[in-house]
Amino acid sequence: MARPTPRPLAVEAPADAPYVSFSRDDWAKLRASTPLSLSEDDLRELRGRSEVVSLEEVADVHVPMSRLLNLSVAATRGLHEAMAAFLGEPVAAPFVVGLAGSVAVGKSTIARILQRLLSRWPESPRVDLVATDGFLYPNAVLEERGLMRRKGFPESYDRRTLLRFVSDVKAGRDEVSAPVYSHLAYDIVPGERQVVRRPDILILEGLNVLQSASLRPGGPQAFVSDFFDFSIYVDADERDIERWYVERFLNLRETIFRDPASYFRRYADLTDSEAVATAREIWRDINGANLRANIVPTRERARLILEKGPDHAVRRVLLRRL
Repeated sequence: MARPTPRPLAVEAPADAPYVSFSRDDWAKLRASTPLSLSEDDLRELRGRSEVVSLEEVADVHVPMSRLLNLSVAATRGLHEAMAAFLGEPVAAPFVVGLAGSVAVGKSTIARILQRLLSRWPESPRVDLVATDGFLYPNAVLEERGLMRRKGFPESYDRRTLLRFVSDVKAGRDEVSAPVYSHLAYDIVPGERQVVRRPDILILEGLNVLQSASLRPGGPQAFVSDFFDFSIYVDADERDIERWYVERFLNLRETIFRDPASYFRRYADLTDSEAVATAREIWRDINGANLRANIVPTRERARLILEKGPDHAVRRVLLRRL
């Protein structure tokens, strides 16, 4: 009897195999002649608390990214025109960008900077930014379902409403609205809506926007990521993100937490050591657990990955091969 041919040992492909890797310097060269359309005053308005983003980083990282997106929007518009010619009727759909990453990794600041840069291209496109925080269930619902300690996990979102919102925007409806979330109240604002009116570009920013059926079997058959034309993931070492989260918590303890209307008013009078311990506990039990279970697994679905170093600055960019 012939002996079976031994199977070769599996060799794990490099994690970055589907991507082209750029150092920050090499990525900056792809800016070409694109002008820097932001000032220090603009940046001061756009950056988050406890976060340092320099104009140099905007020039090196965000401007080339806005150029890539602008080219992608133009190419997609060409496809729409071809389809319109074939069908004999107009075809117009907003270009939708999904931007994902952990709590405290700086994705909201990147989204705001990108929105401002894209809106200042010569074509002056209308660019709307919507955060998925508004699609969290109200606290009353989360408490009823025992999910307050799971806030930010996929099950804490009204995914049907979020999916309907994105599909309506993508369908080119004249007016679509989203719920509004207050970080001060840590809850949905009753009766308040963010209205989106046929933008050229929509940036949808959130923790779990890159979720897919393959990552959550048995869930809904459609996911918001199905409607994205481009996707970005903001990445960093978890130890750095945890440190940034603790630093942000300490900053908020001295600012927003002192507001009598703040949901977190009870944390304002903590000592330094108590505040650090509390922040680390929240990270361990909620944000870190969510990052590992639900957010990091979506990293490889992104077209573009921004990899941050310990200083919060982007040090490497990964662009998925076509």
